[in-house]
Amino acid sequence: MEMLVILIGIVMVGGVLVVPMVLRRRAGGDAMRGALRAGDPTAYGFVPRERLDVRLPGPDPELADALEEIQRTREWQPAARLLALTDAASELRWQRVQTLAGAAAHELAVSPGQGGMWLRTWRVEAPKDPGGAAVHAAFLVMQALRDPSSEDFRMIMEEARTVCAEAALLAPGDPVPYIVELGVARGLAYRQADFEELWAKVTERAPHHMGAHLAALLYWCEKWHGSQDQADAFAQSAAASAPKGSLLPALPLFAVFEHLPEVQLVRSLYQSEVITRAIEGARFAALHAPADHPVLPHVRHLLVWFLVRAERYAEAMEQLRRVDGHVGAIPWSYGADPAAEYVVYRALAVAGFEGDGGTPAHLPH
Repeated sequence: MEMLVILIGIVMVGGVLVVPMVLRRRAGGDAMRGALRAGDPTAYGFVPRERLDVRLPGPDPELADALEEIQRTREWQPAARLLALTDAASELRWQRVQTLAGAAAHELAVSPGQGGMWLRTWRVEAPKDPGGAAVHAAFLVMQALRDPSSEDFRMIMEEARTVCAEAALLAPGDPVPYIVELGVARGLAYRQADFEELWAKVTERAPHHMGAHLAALLYWCEKWHGSQDQADAFAQSAAASAPKGSLLPALPLFAVFEHLPEVQLVRSLYQSEVITRAIEGARFAALHAPADHPVLPHVRHLLVWFLVRAERYAEAMEQLRRVDGHVGAIPWSYGADPAAEYVVYRALAVAGFEGDGGTPAHLPH
């Protein structure tokens, strides 16, 4: 889970946590059997597996067009144009920077030494372009976190910190370079005082930025330098201070996901007070956030995962109706086939919904 924010970028261009136990209905293994018998997903307006877009968590036609043009031409200009036209203060800019960096990282992984050459060319030909610097910094963090045990890990992270500073100088009001540096802070184990100084620079520019809070949450998590209590306290504080329309009330659900036990033997875990409260916070955030909020699909995808496990199938179907078609999001992204993981949960939701008497006619369109 420590790669949550990094995977937000990488899997948009396509990673899948193996489900530690088969979800079961009240009667035992009925859910999986029912899922395998579930009807055609198109009956609910769902997209067939082969047409699911693993690059993005939700629709962004301009970004999709830029990625396709980059892939076709191997040129960096489509990315530069896209970021130049994207409001520096918007969460959309952070998400697009992450996605472009993830595209370069994915290409390099597929074709070592050659993939992602457009990003290197971008930095050489337009060294003062703040978009290129931000994407380069995010790319370096992703490269380092792909293998934290590598002997090159610290060297790449130090380079990322340098490029973050360059990007910040090129665009002083842009929070993205500082948000990217939150990943550096985690990797290089910044002292708490240094992290808080960095966090102050982020919040000065974007106090309620959901992507920034997702990045900061990981610093406080037990797998890095903090503890479950610290992560929970950070998430709860952010949720409590969230302005109207913010996605921050969903942050505790991400904190819960981060600290779930590897082996989950208690069926009622997902119906416990802690998880129920986190689910309700995320549902509240999803209901009241702007419909076009770029991070909203991430919240909805995580809600699907939790709602299916909590056997709240009708609510899971409602979230699926709003995100189906794109699967480049946590939690589907921990492995090589996000679409396969997503399709299993979608089928479980359909089977549970129909097992409770639901039909396509019962699902609003």
